[in-house]
Amino acid sequence: MHDASITRLGPEPIALVEELLPRMTLREKLGQMTQHAYGVGDLEQAHRSVEQGDVGSFLNAGTLEIRNQLQRLAVEHTRLGIPLIFGRDVVHGFKTVFPIPLGQAASFDPALVERAAAAAAHEAAEAGVDWTFAPMVDVTRDPRWGRVAETCGEDPVLTAALGAAMVRGFQGQHLADGKHVAACAKHFAGYGASESGKDYNTTWIPEPLLRDVHLPPFKACVDAGVMSVMSAFNDLNGVPASVNAFLLQRVLKQEWGFSGLVVSDWAALMELLEHGVTEHPKQSALEAVRAGLDMEMATTTLRDHVGALVDEGLVSVASIDAAVRRILGVKYHLGLFDEPYRKPPTVSVALSAPHRAVARELARASVVLLKNHDGLLPLRRGLRKLAVVGPLAADGANQLGCWAFDGEAEASITLMDALASRLPEAEVSYVPGVSDTRSLDTSAFESTARVVASAELGIVCVGEDALLSGEAKCRAFLDLPGAQQALLERLGATGTPLVVIVMAGRPLLLEPVCQHAQALLYAWHPGTLGGEAITDLLTGAACPSGKLPISMPRAVGQIPVYYARRNTGRPPKADRTGVPKGTPLDPVDFDSSYLDLEVSPLFPFGFGLSYTNFGYAELRVTPPRAPIGSRISISVVVGNRGARRGTETVQLYVRDLVASMTRPIRELKGFRRVELDAGEQQTVSFELGPSDLAFTGRDLEPRVEPGRFQIWVGSDSNAALSASFELV
Repeated sequence: MHDASITRLGPEPIALVEELLPRMTLREKLGQMTQHAYGVGDLEQAHRSVEQGDVGSFLNAGTLEIRNQLQRLAVEHTRLGIPLIFGRDVVHGFKTVFPIPLGQAASFDPALVERAAAAAAHEAAEAGVDWTFAPMVDVTRDPRWGRVAETCGEDPVLTAALGAAMVRGFQGQHLADGKHVAACAKHFAGYGASESGKDYNTTWIPEPLLRDVHLPPFKACVDAGVMSVMSAFNDLNGVPASVNAFLLQRVLKQEWGFSGLVVSDWAALMELLEHGVTEHPKQSALEAVRAGLDMEMATTTLRDHVGALVDEGLVSVASIDAAVRRILGVKYHLGLFDEPYRKPPTVSVALSAPHRAVARELARASVVLLKNHDGLLPLRRGLRKLAVVGPLAADGANQLGCWAFDGEAEASITLMDALASRLPEAEVSYVPGVSDTRSLDTSAFESTARVVASAELGIVCVGEDALLSGEAKCRAFLDLPGAQQALLERLGATGTPLVVIVMAGRPLLLEPVCQHAQALLYAWHPGTLGGEAITDLLTGAACPSGKLPISMPRAVGQIPVYYARRNTGRPPKADRTGVPKGTPLDPVDFDSSYLDLEVSPLFPFGFGLSYTNFGYAELRVTPPRAPIGSRISISVVVGNRGARRGTETVQLYVRDLVASMTRPIRELKGFRRVELDAGEQQTVSFELGPSDLAFTGRDLEPRVEPGRFQIWVGSDSNAALSASFELV
């Protein structure tokens, strides 16, 4: 009956689904369109709802035993025996927790990210989870937004590559093999542009910007075969995403041909009343069905009101059938009609050695070395006395980050755990300095400073605890929380060299931190094996290779600050400050600058240091002049000019110099990770096709225009090595 090799929904009908649909009552169909949040409300009523056919899906349904119990009610105690689908937020790991997605993005390594998603899927699947609400592919340029932690950063090309990799990892080649889960691309669309960095907030995105920046990662996930898409909480250009027919019908289903299911975010249909676009839940249900929403999460607006709307002729049965067909199709491809129950594993893969190895490798690749004055790192051999400071250095829970519901603090290897075991000949002293990251208590400063002053080196772990990032965790200020900056300043006054490690769910303001750090590592929230990974880098067992997936601001007032800005008619001529020399009558230095701050970020997109040095030469573009529609080949020789093996991420940026719409000053169009021995060099090649050079024109259609294009290849978005080509 079921072909386990099918991993994506297509337009072709599925015989089992088409046989079921005519037999279903309207109530049963609306039940399939309803997802219940298990544990919210009366559990007995939830069980009755299953038996009555009033629910087709659960999220957060407890243990494997509970899931099988609910499934038994659906399969053996309902008229048609349609199985349930169980969803869970498996965002960056299950029992084995990987770095937060923003940290994973710093790896610039889709293959490694795919392996991590596959490991997470296997652990979740053996626990009875069928469906994860990931990947999150919102592009964001505002680190105040708490959910920046769940994104892949500011760039659509990087986000698209990593989002598609996560889809492949979660879903695999054989979705019904008991090792994979259905993925869900979220939040569709524009959520990352929430006004003023506040969660759930309004977004205003002109259609060209929407199509060029915010939609491509979702299209990449659709092309990768993602089984579901989640509509966003926000209103986009005045229309909430869950009832936005432009997004759900025109773009997703018609233009892209998406055949999977569309699910709302938590209680989003009830929130339409707060948005002010409907005045009654019945109207909300009408708007949602007309817009193309297939399933409602956590509330029962559709189930309660669509029946009446059908009776009144306002909603057609055919539109309900279309939604149910999509839902049943996902269940079919998951193999739930054949094997609805999940057996407990004989040997669990949760926290297995292979999964922990992937977690350690990805955590290593995610850490970004931002400063290394006088080559302080890696730690020199023979170090005898080391002071470790900061509550995050010994906190197995907070290093997991947000959205790590199933992770276990006891399974985490903290920085202190790893340092103590890896430096047996050194005296390693640990003092928290403050009780937690938000504490304002300075009473332990002096005793902490004495410990650091007596050591050869201080390792100071600062940042945010996990509760300060994620959903509804937006911040107006991005300084180190609590008294951590004051602690760092006191330790800097001891004269002992300091290695500062930042664990956080977002970019923080690092200029004050840099003043007291001889070396600075940005570790994000690195997950279960974070301590081992950071220690690998500190000791030189591994070489840093992480690159920033989002620009690091100098001040909150710069936000949004991102590399792909438009030039304006008066671009900033230099990173200057102060009052312009001219006047409105003679506008000398009247450009797009600040009086009191440089306009550039503190650290640019794509930036990250290594323990070795890489050089670029022999940049070639072939052909330098070609007809529109041609493919342009680009090659560059990358060499390791240092004394040790290392990995470089080679980045290609493009600018369309003259176009009918203003274009960004640079856009990432390709990246390659290259591992080189000391003294080794390698030719790295890229190819640009029409889709890489296209943009949304004034007519809102994609277009490639003739003219000159400039390219840059290098280590970050400030790459200097440049060439050009022309399309005619």
